[in-house]
Order: sequence, then structure tokens, then C-alpha cells
Amino acid sequence: METALGLFHARGYDAVGVAELSRAIGVKPPSLYAAFGSKQGLYERAVVLFLSREGAFVPETLSETGPVAEIGARLFARAAEAYSADRGHLGCLVTDGTRNSADAGVCAFTESLRAQARDRIIARFRQDFPPESAPGKAERLADFVVVTLAGLSASARDGLPPEALAEAAAIAGAGFRAACAEAPKTGA
Repeated sequence: METALGLFHARGYDAVGVAELSRAIGVKPPSLYAAFGSKQGLYERAVVLFLSREGAFVPETLSETGPVAEIGARLFARAAEAYSADRGHLGCLVTDGTRNSADAGVCAFTESLRAQARDRIIARFRQDFPPESAPGKAERLADFVVVTLAGLSASARDGLPPEALAEAAAIAGAGFRAACAEAPKTGA
């Protein structure tokens, strides 16, 4: 799993073939298929491993106590750190591993994971911004978080130095705090 995770994270789903995976893991393609069912099955297992380690900061941060303004800012800071921690595996595997992939099945898998993450963020943000008192605010803030995390991931993969990534995360955190403090919008 470590080998497959490393290959997928470094180059993305489409750029890693079954023959290369088999060689790197040390098995013949029929054995790979017998163990995982398909390349997508192996990728899905690699993503689960990634989420249990490098990507664990998201659910861990969302489970912390404190105001949403601080939770969001912490998410950005921790993303900048996680996405640049290993120079050989930059960014988020879920966000970037299937970017521009031609495989509809694996794209649907990662899209489902991203939607679940957004739903988890919304649920946490509704603790501070319930729909009855702040209609749509939790959703708008969650969208900002999702967009910012995707941008941090892409920037890490593109080689932005960790210090610059951390500074961008801090600026995003300041903006997020300000957005949390804004009074709810009224009217249309």
C-alpha cells in the first residue's frame, strides 16, 4: 500500500499504470487484480490510507472545540503544513490525485469524498451558524474552506515553498475570521 500510495500521490491516478504498479509492488498484474479487483480498487485503498494519516487533520480539526472562526483558520494552517510536509508527495491526494482524470469511476469516487468532507464542514459550522439565525452562512463558509484547501493543495504541488504556503494560509485564516464576524446578510 505504501508503494502504491507513493506513486499515486506523486504522479496522479492516470499517470500510474497497472504494469508499473505491479513492478513496484513486486507482483504480477493478475495478482494485483486478485488482491484489489482493479487499479481503481488499489487507488481507493491508497486514498483510505492517506485519509487516515496525512488527511486526518481535517476531521481532527473539525472535532476540536472553539469558535468556527478559529476552526477554519486552523484548517488552513494545518493544510499548509500537511500539504508541504513530504517534498515527494505534495498536496492532497483526494483533491489532486484524479485532477483531469479520464476515468469516470475514480473521479466519482474522489468527488464523493470531497462532497462528504464539505458536508462534514457544514455540519460543524452550523454549530455556530445555524440555518435559522444565519441562513446559508455555514454553506458559504464551507465553500470558502473547500476552495482554499484546494488552492493550497494545488500550490503545494506546483512547488510553492512551505513558508509561502503557510503565509497564504494565515492570510486566508484572517479573511475567514473576518467573514465569520460579519453580520448575517438580510434581504435578497
